[in-house]
Amino acid sequence: MKNILKKSLISLLLIATGCAKDDFAEQNTDPSTVVDPDLRFSITKSIEQMYNDDYTLWFYNNFRYTFPWSQLTTIDLANEEQFVNMGPAGGHNIYASLFPNIRDIRTRIDSMEQEDRSVRRAMRAMTFPILIQPAITQTDNLGARVYSEAALAGYTDPPLLTPVYDNQETLFNTWLEELDAAIPELMTSNQYDMGDQDMIYGGNYGKWAKFCNLLKLKIAVRLINKDRPRALKIAEEVANSPAGYMDNLEDDFIYTRGVLYYGTGNGTQPGTAGKNIVDFMVANKDPRLRFLFTKNEFNAEVVQAFIDAGKDLPPYIDQYVNRDASGNFSNWKAPGEPWVRYFGVPLSPNAQYDSEYDPYFKQSELNRIKIGDVEKSYTSTSNYSERITRTQFNHTYPTKPGGRVIEQKDSYPGLNVILGSSAETNLYLAEFQLLGANLPRSAQEYFDRGVELSVRRLDALSKNNGMPYYENDPVYIDLNEAEAASTRLKLSEIVNLLEQPAYDLSTDGLEKVYIQQYINFAGTPGDLWTLVRRSGIPKTESAYLPWDPFLASGTELSVPRRFVFGTPTEDSKNYENQVKAAEEQGFTTGTNNPSTLNSERIWFDKENPEYGAGPKP
Repeated sequence: MKNILKKSLISLLLIATGCAKDDFAEQNTDPSTVVDPDLRFSITKSIEQMYNDDYTLWFYNNFRYTFPWSQLTTIDLANEEQFVNMGPAGGHNIYASLFPNIRDIRTRIDSMEQEDRSVRRAMRAMTFPILIQPAITQTDNLGARVYSEAALAGYTDPPLLTPVYDNQETLFNTWLEELDAAIPELMTSNQYDMGDQDMIYGGNYGKWAKFCNLLKLKIAVRLINKDRPRALKIAEEVANSPAGYMDNLEDDFIYTRGVLYYGTGNGTQPGTAGKNIVDFMVANKDPRLRFLFTKNEFNAEVVQAFIDAGKDLPPYIDQYVNRDASGNFSNWKAPGEPWVRYFGVPLSPNAQYDSEYDPYFKQSELNRIKIGDVEKSYTSTSNYSERITRTQFNHTYPTKPGGRVIEQKDSYPGLNVILGSSAETNLYLAEFQLLGANLPRSAQEYFDRGVELSVRRLDALSKNNGMPYYENDPVYIDLNEAEAASTRLKLSEIVNLLEQPAYDLSTDGLEKVYIQQYINFAGTPGDLWTLVRRSGIPKTESAYLPWDPFLASGTELSVPRRFVFGTPTEDSKNYENQVKAAEEQGFTTGTNNPSTLNSERIWFDKENPEYGAGPKP
């Protein structure tokens, strides 16, 4: 055993990814220092490494690129013409630590005596979904990736320092094979008890098997416009799997690094909510609006302060204000709090130069009032909720100039992150049923279940992450008003939501399913952009959630469909394989030209609809 460990730790291959450059380096370990720790701790470390580099993932990848390009948010308050030009990127580097750790775990188990190996079959099988989940996001953005030969330097003679780039088709095939092999292993009885060292499921291997089935569905939906018969077959396998599939909140893959993990730490500067998605969710009173986006600062007290100062309210707020005979604030018109506190902005770069939209884009000027010696400015639109990315910061509730100071402070819950859910599973199955899969339940049944689970999961996330207003709105002195203005899930909201025409699949069913997937993915660090690329939603001139054309000087901008693939340099150990990967995919390296990044597509994206074109039937 010790000899194997000495050999396996001679050299670890480190592959830096994310910012469009792949570098390779060796890391040598003195064999005399190698110990044989409990494998459970190695598994724990691997789970921890599934979600890493979260600051760059949110600050760059999500808030600068994929969310604005998907029309969920803007960059900052408004989209400038250059927002389609990709700059620095970040995200999870799974190669520097996760890959070597996984290789070590598998090698150590494989080298054990039969009796010890047999009780660790499920533990070994866990390593496959642990690695595949973050790897899917890598290939979503960049295509071909090092996988089959990654981190083999310590296990080959001579050390393999030039691993091949597996193309995306190979990756998908490999992952499906690995997941199919892992599922029965995870269902094996009399296995080593992981206990609390399994930070996700507490040692319940059966739930890991269900998670494997979700990963199979993730791959299948990426094949839906590439190889539909195969995608439908995978869905049928999952729906009828002896392991079952994720169908309850307890099955959800909720990443918790620990009670002292608060997320990104520094602010990630999330953008303003898109107008069309906010309007859709307000119109249907979808509770997830309150979990995904922030309330604006125009509560009743601030509205009255504007009236007292003789200052015009933003027209989209004023339309909901009832005044008494003296012209003072009386109450909110329907739909009332909290719905009248959510507004998105137009997404076209042209919009900010149109005076019609000044109330959206000139807030610092138009929303400023002075009472006595105190002057304050108020935000009238909604941002993406940063409590989804970090929890260790305080919140000050808006009050009139010179008014009360009401704070939520020194309350920092550990962050929960959604990396896979039962809602996602059911919404995928609804999609597959509509596309022709032979599944046990109707598309509407899967859809309803998926929406319900999505609402409940985001409500639970909101509560756990300590989002302001969850229990009440403390600015309102009247307890009934404070309660009405709270953002937590309320009685009958889900039932009422599912009764809305936009949630009835008898017409435009596929688009409606994709819209719900879109909303569900708005609370997760991955999958949203992939959905938009493969589904063509938001759809141009949709009756539900329309695509807002990105116009600049009257011309629609080209939006990237992949990340920049860095230009290989000859000083890289893996130069030849990097060049080969770029050439085989037809990628121009090093360019951030939006038209090039739009036309040179990743393998799964080649047959997908254009942005705004709507789904392929």
